[in-house]
Amino acid sequence: MTQSAEHFMTAATDHRREEAGAVFRKALWRLLPFLFLGYVINTIDRANVAFAKLRMAEDIALSDAAYGLGAGIFYLGYILFEVPSNMVMQRVGARATLTRIMVLWGLVTVATAFVTTPNQLIIARFCLGVAEAGFFPGVILYLTYWFPATLRARITAVLLMAAMTAGMVSGPLAGWIMTHFHDWMGLRDWQVLFIVEGVPAILMGVFGWFWLTDRPSEARWLNEREKRVISAALAAGTTTDAPHGRLRDVLREPRVYIAGLVFFCIYSGSNTVSYWMPTLIRGFGLEDLKTIGLISSLPYICAVIGMYLLARSSDRHLERRWHVALTMLASAACFLLLGPAQGHLTLSVVLMSVGAAAALSAVALFWAIPPALLNPSTAAIGIAAISCIGGLAGVISQVVVGAIKTATGSLYPAFDVIAITLAVGALLLLVGIRATHLADRRH
Repeated sequence: MTQSAEHFMTAATDHRREEAGAVFRKALWRLLPFLFLGYVINTIDRANVAFAKLRMAEDIALSDAAYGLGAGIFYLGYILFEVPSNMVMQRVGARATLTRIMVLWGLVTVATAFVTTPNQLIIARFCLGVAEAGFFPGVILYLTYWFPATLRARITAVLLMAAMTAGMVSGPLAGWIMTHFHDWMGLRDWQVLFIVEGVPAILMGVFGWFWLTDRPSEARWLNEREKRVISAALAAGTTTDAPHGRLRDVLREPRVYIAGLVFFCIYSGSNTVSYWMPTLIRGFGLEDLKTIGLISSLPYICAVIGMYLLARSSDRHLERRWHVALTMLASAACFLLLGPAQGHLTLSVVLMSVGAAAALSAVALFWAIPPALLNPSTAAIGIAAISCIGGLAGVISQVVVGAIKTATGSLYPAFDVIAITLAVGALLLLVGIRATHLADRRH
């Protein structure tokens, strides 16, 4: 091949790469802002009951045990209907499924404003879990219709930042709404909170019906050339070399259960932070809702910084186990010290912020382990199994924390239990999953 021919081929390859980059940027700016905002609203509507509890407990005679059951039963509805929701999405399309989920969870959130008994709240929370089921997995599946594997990791990472963004804004937003809109249209402050934060999901769902497109081939905002570029990139990234794993193969793998239990311990900590932090902050002696909201955003700000620094260190050293375990132990230590720090406001806020941020950071760090732990043929099913085992913490931990709070009148014993759970999880990770288990598949 002549030098001029090589130069021509190189130039053509560069042109195709630049063209593909421009097309995917166009698709990215069309879809990701909508999905990011949807996930922010999703996270806010899931956890706003933590702030509503500060006022609604008196109005509907809500005990801490009943609240814990309501917070936890959400995950039961979510887990039961997560897989069916994704199966429906594959039949009816992403646009219909995602917009249906948004409208339904928005309606349930608004309806929660009108509960009058603890049992009604528990039913509403279960219905919210059913309504939300499949949203995040559906978004992840939807991205595979539009972007090749070489881009999806970065896009997913950006999408996951929506949860931290929601954590940073939900507290101050809830405090502001509940402070300034009490008695609006004769409603209590917590009722206004559910209505004001539920309506955007309904509006997003209606807007999404006109904004989203199931597949690139159906997008009117792409020309024919752009559709072919996306189709070619997706086809080039498709492989059938790896055999598909079977469920029974996954169920025979002990490491799946070990990893699932580790995630259960981590999720017990991060989930407890989400649902009990406003109550814990009020226990520091603070009553102003705006102040509680602002302080509740601190752990999420710390978590964003911690996630970046810890993930960077983990990638640089190609080490996962100790990064996750030490982060869990740091969270456990902070939670254990909360009791002795009673009466010291600044120290309590620091311990809560660092402990919560460490628990939240451990979630992100953990998910670098399963892909390296499992065989390629069983990775998809194995990761789903690990997620389901860990997801049970959303139900169990909240019920346990609520029961302890009701029995003792204090959250500190409950956080001691969570601290012990995190420490046990760290030990289980270090003992049950060896470095050699991960090194064999390290890239």
